[in-house]
Amino acid sequence: MVFPGQGSQSVGMLDDLAQRYACIQQTFVEGSDAIGLDLWRLATTGPEEQLAMTAITQPIMLCAGVATWRAWCESSPPSPAFLAGHSLGEYAALVAAQALDLATATRLVHSRGTFMQEAVPVGEGAMAAIIGLDAARIAELCAGVEGEVSVANYNSPQQTVISGATAAVDQAVELARAAGAKRVTLLPVSAPFHCALMQPAADALRPLLDDAPIQAPRLPVVHNVDLSISTRADDVRAALFRQIASPVRWVESIRLMAEQGVTVFVESGPGKILTGLGKRICPEQSHHSIHDVDSLLGTVETLTAPGAPE
Repeated sequence: MVFPGQGSQSVGMLDDLAQRYACIQQTFVEGSDAIGLDLWRLATTGPEEQLAMTAITQPIMLCAGVATWRAWCESSPPSPAFLAGHSLGEYAALVAAQALDLATATRLVHSRGTFMQEAVPVGEGAMAAIIGLDAARIAELCAGVEGEVSVANYNSPQQTVISGATAAVDQAVELARAAGAKRVTLLPVSAPFHCALMQPAADALRPLLDDAPIQAPRLPVVHNVDLSISTRADDVRAALFRQIASPVRWVESIRLMAEQGVTVFVESGPGKILTGLGKRICPEQSHHSIHDVDSLLGTVETLTAPGAPE
C-alpha cells in the first residue's frame, strides 16, 4: 500500500467514496479538530488557490490518504506486507501502521508545511521535472551548476525532479535540455522541496518530532529517505527529520518492495500519480489506485478472488 503526497490534491476529491463510507468525512473532521481548520470544506469546495497552499495541502492530503485506507480496511482486504508514502505520504503510511495517531500526524504536517513555506521566500526557489534523461546524468549536471540545486525526487526511471534556488534551477534546466532531455517542466510549487534549502524547516520541525507520541510501526514502513524499515520510534523520528531536506528515493523504494516479493501495489488516496510511476518502475507488478468506490471495490475483488496473489 502506497500513499501519495503533495500534487495529488484536487477540489472535490473523495466525494464519491464519502457517499458510501462515513469514515471519509469523519477522518477529515478528526484532522480538522487537531488544527482548527475545516479541512473537509477545503477539500470539497476549495478554492483551488487555498488548497494549493503547502500548509493546507499537507494536512488535507494526509487525511485523504488515511481516510481512503480506512475505507479500504472496512472492505476486508488482505493486509499489506509493506506500507510506503511519497514524501508527505509517509505520514499517512505511519498512521496506517499505528506509529502515529491522526491528530498528532495532522499537527506535524501542518507545521511541516508552514516551516517548508517559510524556509525560502516565494520566488527564490523552484522545482523542475526532467523527462527522458538518466537520473545520474541529471545529478552530474546539478553538481556543475553554481548555486543550490540537486535532485529532489527520483520518481521513475524516466522522470527526475530537481529543486533549489531559482537561478540555479534555471541553469540546470538549460543544461538538461542541451543534454537531450525529452521534456523539462517547471513545477507550480511555492517552495523548493527536498533540497538543502529546506534544512531550516527540518530544524524547526525537529523539536515537534522529539515531543510527538510516536510508536514502533505495527506494519513495515519503507522510509523513502534511506530505504530503511523502522522498528523503533526514534528511527521513525530520524527518518521524518531527514526526509525534509533529502531526495525522495521512490524508484528504489518500489523496487525494494518488489524484491521482497511484493507483486501488487495499491495507491491509497486521490489521483493515480503513484500508480502511473509504479507501472514505469516495476511494469511486471500489478498496480491499482483506490480513489473512488468502483476502484476500491474492484481492487478488493481482484485481491480476494480465488488464485489471487498472497
